[in-house]
Amino acid sequence: MGTYYDLKIFNLSYDLSKRIYLISKQFPKDEIFGLTSQIRRSSRSVSVNIVEAYRKKIYPNHFRSKVSDADAECSETIIWLEMEKVFI
Repeated sequence: MGTYYDLKIFNLSYDLSKRIYLISKQFPKDEIFGLTSQIRRSSRSVSVNIVEAYRKKIYPNHFRSKVSDADAECSETIIWLEMEKVFI
């Protein structure tokens, strides 16, 4: 059956959150509690919600809800990345 580690979407989101963490180390220090914190949290939440969805896959409504949450966190991360261009 496999695990969530076998999911391409999990691995892509996990790798992206690690890259965002490393890149965000270069953000201005005055953004540590704003932009840096938000972008790190939202990017990590994508992977977390995918794992939660995977574990609840036998409950279709819960599965859809967690996948929707992952999509929302991904959208939030995209907006934060776009704002990063403005702030930096």
